[in-house]
Amino acid sequence: MAGNSFGKAFVLTTWGESHGKALGAVIDGCPAGLPLNEKDLLVEMVLRRPGRKYTTPRREPDLPQILSGVFNGRTTGTPISVVVFNKDVVSDYYETIKETPRPGHADLTYIKKYGYENWDYRGGGRASGRETLGRVIGGAIAKKLLSCLGVVVTGNVIELGGREFPRARDVEEGLRARLSPFRVIEGDDKAEEVIRKALEERDSVGGVVEVVAWRVPPGLGEPVFDKLKADLAKALLSIPAAVGFELGEGFQLAKLRGSEARDPFVTSEGDIVTEGQRSGGVLGGISVGGDVRVKVAFKPTSSIMIPVKTVNVNTLEEEELKVPGRHDPAIVLRAVAVTEAMVAVTLVDHAIRAGYIHPNRIEWNYNCQRTWELYSDYLPRDAKEFIESLP
Repeated sequence: MAGNSFGKAFVLTTWGESHGKALGAVIDGCPAGLPLNEKDLLVEMVLRRPGRKYTTPRREPDLPQILSGVFNGRTTGTPISVVVFNKDVVSDYYETIKETPRPGHADLTYIKKYGYENWDYRGGGRASGRETLGRVIGGAIAKKLLSCLGVVVTGNVIELGGREFPRARDVEEGLRARLSPFRVIEGDDKAEEVIRKALEERDSVGGVVEVVAWRVPPGLGEPVFDKLKADLAKALLSIPAAVGFELGEGFQLAKLRGSEARDPFVTSEGDIVTEGQRSGGVLGGISVGGDVRVKVAFKPTSSIMIPVKTVNVNTLEEEELKVPGRHDPAIVLRAVAVTEAMVAVTLVDHAIRAGYIHPNRIEWNYNCQRTWELYSDYLPRDAKEFIESLP
């Protein structure tokens, strides 16, 4: 039970290590008939790509290659395998600290579980945030499938280094955050100030991401252990550096009375819906029909230049460690793309199980295409130019 796969009807498996030859993903359960090429994957991958401003200086083009599951530009219903080769690997840093596990990272737990002699210490190995590249690949495919239901998944930073930023009130606002290098709806100057201050002090900051899946159909989620909220929690807390999950108003509800915490039912366009978003669009673990809102908290990057106490695994002597290497001052910025991906993968898995998406094949039409194009419509200019420059 290695735990490298997620989902039941739509199964995402990621593989590879931070400093290995390549990383990638295998997606099993994608229906036939979905138009798919590498540029579709890049529409999402460019937003988690390293090397941009205020991210790790590691320069990776992150160009995906589809190896299987696609023929004549459409999915065949068989497993889709995608590979991304690492291009900018510098492992020398880690040779000097391989005997001193980095506090805040998975170094010590991997050593204790698998043995020091079997541990890939280069950049965190399998536990590196670079593993999430495969998640975003799966998320891109999931988002495109959800387009046929009219569902759009957006995410934005609502807290950075303790400072709060606006939440999305509609689809357009949610998509607009894709244009910001800080993934905020507004307040780029404030976000930059937070990160620059941390960099000046050789430190890092954490934050909170809110993801909204707009116009989710009712009935997604299974009783009792496969509740939609349970699978969303597992999907999102499995992301490296994720330390907290909330559905709707989450922990704030614990401060209210029952008369305040519940969402009244009202009618809208001939349907019964909730008035308000306290429940996050899920009741009894099943989607009500409408928007689903979740929040994920991410801790600050642990690899910083400020010294920290650790222990040498061979001598058992305490040492002071100053972590070298190339790291994000605010991993939450690139984590937005990953949280969106995992929400999309979870929703597609349940949409297939609930019968909203046929497990064998789909009919791709104009409405599907137009919904999918919203994602590429809201891309920074440099990201658009990068994708358009590729053959």
